[in-house]
Amino acid sequence: MTTAEALQIFRDSGALLEGHFILRSGLRSRQFFQCALALQQMPIVERLGAALAEQVRPLNAATVIAPAMGGLVIGQEVARQLRSRFIFAEKEEGRLVLRRGFKIAPGERLLVVEDVVTKGGRVQETMDIVRQHGGVVAGVAMVVDRSNGAVDLGVPTVSILRLVVETFEADKLPPDLATLPAVKPGSK
Repeated sequence: MTTAEALQIFRDSGALLEGHFILRSGLRSRQFFQCALALQQMPIVERLGAALAEQVRPLNAATVIAPAMGGLVIGQEVARQLRSRFIFAEKEEGRLVLRRGFKIAPGERLLVVEDVVTKGGRVQETMDIVRQHGGVVAGVAMVVDRSNGAVDLGVPTVSILRLVVETFEADKLPPDLATLPAVKPGSK
């Protein structure tokens, strides 16, 4: 899948939003990827999942793990495409944890899958969970890399879209953005 094809999917589904957004990282942006809007259509999920699975297949991950909520749909599809197990981490008292009886075997190779990454905080939390349970992080896959590859997670990392999306500190907004009301959308 080309960058142009992926961008068209986001535009056609209304998942690429324009305005003044407060990101999970606290940074502000003119663009927001509401992946859930694109991922509500199973043919799109299948296409994006296949594109990621093709890139990560050589990593030989036994299990795919995704941070809830954003990574759930695409993570499960990547796992389906790879014919591997799927688990997820979810919030408990403000932190991601492994629940629901999910187990990670010592030395088990896991692939972390997320929908959108800006600074990589939730991916890093998920990687920490894998390591705390004795697993090995084989790599990270994401639909949208808003850092254009600037986030270094220390493992093989792939994405469908790698974009330079301007972000700003809340107290350092450009004049045009400062005039717009800030919106904090739900999960990316």
